[in-house]
Amino acid sequence: MKKINENFICLNCGEENPPAEKTCRNHCRECLCSLHVDKEVPGDRASNCKGLMKPMGIDIRGNKGIMITHKCEKCGKIIENKAATDDNSDKITEISTYGFAKINKK
Repeated sequence: MKKINENFICLNCGEENPPAEKTCRNHCRECLCSLHVDKEVPGDRASNCKGLMKPMGIDIRGNKGIMITHKCEKCGKIIENKAATDDNSDKITEISTYGFAKINKK
């Protein structure tokens, strides 16, 4: 299976996101929103849903670091994604403190 790691513009906030260095970027580094494009593994881009996935929680794991939990607004699927080093740390703190983040479109 070929993994796709490409730049994208966030459909929620308009942020331009470059490809990730060591993995496939699967969420916006500014608002942390994602699209439901992966089906089984990050980068497979095999999902037909394409719904907006909003961050709903943070979990810190010793071996993986910060994990962001996303929930798809279209189908309800919940997916965990590893936070990237260039993710908005203020947004990560907000989600970890208050649960669901208030994500507003610009």
